[in-house]
Amino acid sequence: MTQNPEFAPAKRTGLSHLWAAAGYSAGGLTRLANEAAFRQEGIAGIGLLAAYAMMDVSAAIRLSAAVLFLLLIALEALNTAIEEIVDRISPEVSDTAKHAKDLGSLAVFCLISANSMLLLYALALHLGI
Repeated sequence: MTQNPEFAPAKRTGLSHLWAAAGYSAGGLTRLANEAAFRQEGIAGIGLLAAYAMMDVSAAIRLSAAVLFLLLIALEALNTAIEEIVDRISPEVSDTAKHAKDLGSLAVFCLISANSMLLLYALALHLGI
């Protein structure tokens, strides 16, 4: 939906912009909560939190785990955005739409793999392997 520039709302600045951006982020989180993949990743995140809490690992590893998990959530949001846009502009089955969705899925898989590798590394350190 395009807007006529004459009737576009004024750009917000300062704290008003920050408040509006927080509202947009909350809206994105609400939309993302409808995705099964996000809910599964959230449950996995709780499991990761518990695992890292029980392990004797450095603060750097715990921070790395938090950053990787937040990146996973961010990438899941981008993947969902790609899917929404592709479904909107190309509702018919097409190779291009499939490729876009597959590439988004690959990106999420890579970050899940990175989270898993860090967990295995932390577990090996904890167990002294």
